[in-house]
Amino acid sequence: MAKAPSRPAEIFGLFDAEYRRIFGVDLLSIILYGSGAGDDYLPGRSDLNFLITLTEEGIGRLDLALDAIARWRKRSVAVPLFMTRRDLAGSQDAYPVELISMKRQYIVVSGEDVLAGLSFDPCHIRLQLERELRGKLLHLRSGYLATGGSVRKIRELIALSLTAFVSLFGALLTLKNLAIPAGKRAVITAAGTAFGFPAAVFLDCEEIRRKTDRFSSAQVREVFRRYLQEVSRLCDQIEQMEV
Repeated sequence: MAKAPSRPAEIFGLFDAEYRRIFGVDLLSIILYGSGAGDDYLPGRSDLNFLITLTEEGIGRLDLALDAIARWRKRSVAVPLFMTRRDLAGSQDAYPVELISMKRQYIVVSGEDVLAGLSFDPCHIRLQLERELRGKLLHLRSGYLATGGSVRKIRELIALSLTAFVSLFGALLTLKNLAIPAGKRAVITAAGTAFGFPAAVFLDCEEIRRKTDRFSSAQVREVFRRYLQEVSRLCDQIEQMEV
């Protein structure tokens, strides 16, 4: 194993075989989720995120996977998320935003589609959205001050924070019973339309994240100012929202 795969599917067979060797009948499902399951995958820059579902017996033997995890990290595979069926069922009310994000785009590599039957209470979604948005707003403010005004660091702050907002936008669409489209730009645009915020601000941030923009230093600072402003407004909107 050496470099990141040019296409995630290149490693599915080997990845599945290794974890089946490790866990045997205790392995219920392997699912790829996130950018690797859609058009946003960037070889060498995007991590590959897997949800591995095990039996209760299997989850007690995670130490058997330590060597495999270390080897696959060299091919841009993040530490997998290991869960049981009971974990998934109990997370529907506690972590709906994360599970909705997984369901936005995923590929069943092997075994059961454990995500298909999950459902979410709108009240639980709204509560977590408010909590997450407020936390992200505080992080952006303190993160900006920590940059010392460095445009390079402001760019890094935008890049690191934006992916989390795309997940939140997917949950926002779910609140209105709207389909979550594939691709970050499509999700941003759809959420902006549904909730009346200017998607262009977040699309500019996506260009910065992908390093495809040509913004000057002054323009980057202006993008961040508008970014912070729109996140603050969205926090207030969700706080007042009735579901």
